[in-house]
Amino acid sequence: MPRSFEASAESPAGVDEILAAFGDESYWRARLAAAEDAAKLESLIVDPAGRVQVGVTISLVRAQLPKPIAQLPRGDLRMVHNEVWSRIGDDQVRGEVDVAVRGLRMSAFAQALLVPVHTGSQLRVTVTLAVKIPLVGRQIENMIGDQLSEGITATLGFTSDWIAENR
Repeated sequence: MPRSFEASAESPAGVDEILAAFGDESYWRARLAAAEDAAKLESLIVDPAGRVQVGVTISLVRAQLPKPIAQLPRGDLRMVHNEVWSRIGDDQVRGEVDVAVRGLRMSAFAQALLVPVHTGSQLRVTVTLAVKIPLVGRQIENMIGDQLSEGITATLGFTSDWIAENR
């Protein structure tokens, strides 16, 4: 049964700055280069209205995965990660993120809302995670859920730093 988790993080960068970074290929190249896994930017489309669509494929290295996941079926593990970011109203951005792991029966869907706050912006995320692996699925879901807030904070921190250095 899928589980839901919520997390939020704040950035000194504004909503518009973050959306602009998400639409910048150099941002994605830097973000993926900073990751420990082999990641490839498959697509980046920014339409005239500013809607950003991103596709990333990540080859997961078993040695870097939590033990319960690393011990699962042999073969390549590839994460397919797609994001869509769209402006809603004058000052908010909605994000949708789909993740599937090929080689595992695991998927996630996240809904995000990026809103202005007096210090910059806040990203609020709700993730629904499904790990359909007998005996260890719930354990893996809990492990990922525990790391969710830290991951969102780190990603938004990277984004804020990138904006400060490149804009």
